[in-house]
Amino acid sequence: MAALDEEQTLIRDQAKAWASEQAPVQKFREMRDSGIESAFTPSTWNEMVDMGWPGMIIPEQYGGSGLGFQTFGLILEETGRQLTASPLFASALVGASGIILGGSDAQKQQVLPRIADGSAIVTLAVDEGPRHIPLRTSLAAGRTANGFSLSGNKAFVVEGAAATAFIVAARTSGSPGEADGITLFLVPADTDGISRTRLVTVDSRGYANVAFDGVEVSDDVVLGSVDAGAGLLETILDRARAGVAAEMLGTAGQAFDMALEYLKTRVQFGQVIGSFQALGHRAADLFTEMELARSCMEAALQAIDNDADDVALMVSLSKCRTGEFLHHMSNQLIQIHGGIGMTDEFDAGFYLKRARVLENLYGNQAFHRDRFARFSGF
Repeated sequence: MAALDEEQTLIRDQAKAWASEQAPVQKFREMRDSGIESAFTPSTWNEMVDMGWPGMIIPEQYGGSGLGFQTFGLILEETGRQLTASPLFASALVGASGIILGGSDAQKQQVLPRIADGSAIVTLAVDEGPRHIPLRTSLAAGRTANGFSLSGNKAFVVEGAAATAFIVAARTSGSPGEADGITLFLVPADTDGISRTRLVTVDSRGYANVAFDGVEVSDDVVLGSVDAGAGLLETILDRARAGVAAEMLGTAGQAFDMALEYLKTRVQFGQVIGSFQALGHRAADLFTEMELARSCMEAALQAIDNDADDVALMVSLSKCRTGEFLHHMSNQLIQIHGGIGMTDEFDAGFYLKRARVLENLYGNQAFHRDRFARFSGF
């Protein structure tokens, strides 16, 4: 684990205590069973706001604390351990990153304070199909007398059910697959012509498909430059991927702890199963995988904070390694528990389902292995 300063240690301990006491997995189960449309409990989100978490990466001049991504990663890891459902990742990390990196002064002044105080939920609408291929953006943004008209569809938008605004990747020129011609727009969710369909997913979160039918927007909602948004989009996505990796590590870490506890308490043939050499070796191998994934995850967050030249490389390494470990660990959690692990009454299934979604969010392991290889010159 990376060395933490005093403030980071306090924030991590606060997040650990709050998540385990105020937002444990049982709270997630209750939220799922309630069928709430937003797929998160407002009181949980309000408590996060009161602790200042939505403003973690937002500069102080816009109402945040500007503590950086490594510090934010500590929070995401702890909420990941308890499967805490909230718009924290989608809005306070991804949405805020989009405004910070590409927003005008006016956009920053208008939107960032509202993200920091939790009154705005801004999320990224990028994918249009079953796989994460950002350059295949085809949602059309045609020129009008007063700005642009957006028409097309976005799929599997994170927190799309509750979002108050979307950062929309659209094509103002060129063809799907080309980097040139992509433009990002900050579009309020209540704009005429926008409709959304809540998705029912295995991890019980607030994803939505969002349709844009001749949505009229002005030039003022453009983030960055027209036709040159691909680089900005990739930079936003790399921050999102690093955040997903932090959450994945927390989810996998809790799965490991659950499996280890079961090994220590489950008795078969007159002895605890953890005393069986094969299972002991399996636990040791999983711990080694976990620490390797942690090193990669922390390196990616540090690279972002330091504005390093190899951010994209480190992020793909992190997303791939944490994804591989989470996939393996969630499988082993079920295997070690046996039949009981497949029942809804036991929490293990929640971790398996969440793992499968997080693995694929913003690029699965295959996507990032290929990306890492290309950046490495292969």
